[in-house]
Amino acid sequence: MLIGVLGLQGAVSEHERMLTDCGAETRRVKTPEDLNGLDGIVVPGGESTAIRKLLVRENMLEPLRDLVAQGLPTFGTCAGMVLLAQPESLAGIHADVERNGFGRQRESFETDLQVTGWDTPFHGAFIRAPYLKSVSAPAEALITLDDGRIVAATEKNVLTTAFHPELTGDKRFHQYFIDEFVKATTKTA
Repeated sequence: MLIGVLGLQGAVSEHERMLTDCGAETRRVKTPEDLNGLDGIVVPGGESTAIRKLLVRENMLEPLRDLVAQGLPTFGTCAGMVLLAQPESLAGIHADVERNGFGRQRESFETDLQVTGWDTPFHGAFIRAPYLKSVSAPAEALITLDDGRIVAATEKNVLTTAFHPELTGDKRFHQYFIDEFVKATTKTA
């Protein structure tokens, strides 16, 4: 199984390490050619406007958007969530996103998150994090905070988190992506 990690900005090596720890082979994606033959892709955090500009500059925005639309399993964290929720960017999830929804850098925080079906909470690191104000079918909220902000959601082949699971040492979200999205797609192909 070969999972790409968009390598234009963000915690690229941290995602690669988590995926490798889950038994996947990884490829750093920096050109349109790097998208060929992937079983899935991670769009990491960083700065969503900068990543979008780099995707355009490298002629990768349309090919990646097309792959997401065609069903390529895609995991977007933080800025990746923003890009996947923006119709003008990757358009992978029907959701209304709020960039920097928790405030500036100094408002970054960590908290334990309850994930349905998981025995223990997941410790989430929120760094200038977005959140989803709402999701529309077929998207579904996966984690909603007590105040109603959605911080993880899914839609068909897409998983998004507002937080950075690659920074916690807990590989459950990466394993969930592999098991529920990548392996599920390769079984039906």
